[in-house]
Amino acid sequence: MKITAAITAVAGFVPEDVLTNEDLVKMVPTTAEWIETRTGIKERRILKGEGLGTSDMCVKAIEMLLKKRGISPLEIDMIIVGTVTPDFVFPSTSNVICDKVGATNAWGYDLSAACSGFVFGLVTGSQFIETGKYKKVIVVGADKMSSILDYTDRSTCIIFGDGAGAVLLEPNTEGYGVLDSILGVDGSGRKYLHQKAGGSVKPPTHQTIDAKEHFVYQDGQPVFKRAVVGMADVSAAIMQKNNLTSEDVNWLVPHQANKRIIDVTAERMGVPPEKVMLNIQRYGNTTAGTIPLCLWDYESQLKKGDNLIISTFGAGFTWGAIYIKWAYNGK
Repeated sequence: MKITAAITAVAGFVPEDVLTNEDLVKMVPTTAEWIETRTGIKERRILKGEGLGTSDMCVKAIEMLLKKRGISPLEIDMIIVGTVTPDFVFPSTSNVICDKVGATNAWGYDLSAACSGFVFGLVTGSQFIETGKYKKVIVVGADKMSSILDYTDRSTCIIFGDGAGAVLLEPNTEGYGVLDSILGVDGSGRKYLHQKAGGSVKPPTHQTIDAKEHFVYQDGQPVFKRAVVGMADVSAAIMQKNNLTSEDVNWLVPHQANKRIIDVTAERMGVPPEKVMLNIQRYGNTTAGTIPLCLWDYESQLKKGDNLIISTFGAGFTWGAIYIKWAYNGK
């Protein structure tokens, strides 16, 4: 009997501090209307507090997940964390989370694929379930983007926010869960969106700090053009590969980078706006956190057997789409 990896619970966490477009107008030369028109974002959440990192948001989401599913952290086999803002260069954020939530029987690792981190992690985590090796795998997408943003750079600081989302994967033999995926990368795109310093190529120095090279750098136009095509293409491709029409798709779950990119993707798929999960207006782009946060926000509307297309595009460049048959009725 074929084993698939089904999502059996979902949870999320966003910090309580809100950064509105009106707040940003006081920091960079722009208007609230300009930000919303070009991105679809009205506000984003910021994690404030001494010594708080990505793991702290992940822990909140995972604790909620465990409570919803009614299971102990000791039952967790593995935790995969998609993030580009780890607590430390090492140890991994997954390692830290296992300790903080008491998942002492689990192991795991971080996965770096920028905005595609959760999608890559979900496909990876599914393999451990499908082989029969593990029974309970948690996949988290989370980023504290405020930790690598220059709040005098209008091209980046208006886009990103902080947040975390998590899903629990368990074995299923009824045909529900992750059914197919298409993933891709193109490293030549790295020059358009990256962090210039802090890695082994350019370790931290007084010069790199003074030059603000430890913040997100983005050349917006090439990124936007590739993202529009990349996300739309991979979403259409996964539908075609699985003989799905727009009527067959119950939900598009798109990465929340820009409302215009989401609109183009939905249009290419033939999916109407009411079938598109959208929360960019409230959270902005939380990088690896956007897709699980969408699932968390819309969970109550999901029905067992719903066909979901998850779609993403991120720095690197990275991209992917997943076809999921939802395994339970949302509560």
